[in-house]
Amino acid sequence: MSIELIVVLAGLALIDSTSIGTLLIPIWLLLDHRQIDSSRLLVYLFTIAGFYLIVGLTLALGADWLLAAEPSQTGADAQSQPGILNAALSGLQLLVGAGLFWISFRFDSSKPGASERVERWKQRTHQASTSTRVLMSLALLAALAEVATMLPYLGAIAMMTAADLSRFQLLILMPVYCLIMILPAIVLLLLRQALHDQIQSTLIKVDQWISRNAETALGWTLGIAGFLIAQDAIGRLYTIYTQLS
Repeated sequence: MSIELIVVLAGLALIDSTSIGTLLIPIWLLLDHRQIDSSRLLVYLFTIAGFYLIVGLTLALGADWLLAAEPSQTGADAQSQPGILNAALSGLQLLVGAGLFWISFRFDSSKPGASERVERWKQRTHQASTSTRVLMSLALLAALAEVATMLPYLGAIAMMTAADLSRFQLLILMPVYCLIMILPAIVLLLLRQALHDQIQSTLIKVDQWISRNAETALGWTLGIAGFLIAQDAIGRLYTIYTQLS
């Protein structure tokens, strides 16, 4: 496991932390006049992180099992040829990265109706009660509905799988990734608890800025994630090419 891989994964986790489900909804909950307490907000955050973790482990361990089931090679083939599935995963990772980069140009906050998606989520958040069950349902709904914001995460899973990590390493990296993903929201919660109304105006300004620029910010998020994922895949495919030459 290289330092470069860890840095890229941490960057992708921080990118994932800026989605509506992991940042905007927590900010709206912190600004809610009903004073949702910290324990319930943490339930929301760990529910969405838990969903991401289950999906990630299922995909990563499933791909790891397929790679382990690949027929072993012997002799010169074992030394000169990488596994077919490993090459296919790197190719899939490249497609995901290129797709993210291409999709990123479609998001622009200046387009008519660009803010409608954000407003719909704000209304759902305001309509939600403060009960634990409803907050968990809101977290799962956000994770399921915001499929586009999961694409950096899916790219990160492809990177971890193509890196041929052990199952132990996957079981360490995946929870850490999901924890980093909700870390900014946890920091805002701690600041809200410590500073109370002193940070209220700052949260309002952050909410207003993100709401106005949500589509453009999402475009930049997907573009950066796509570049990082594609760059890693190209490097991996180049290594496979040199081994075949």
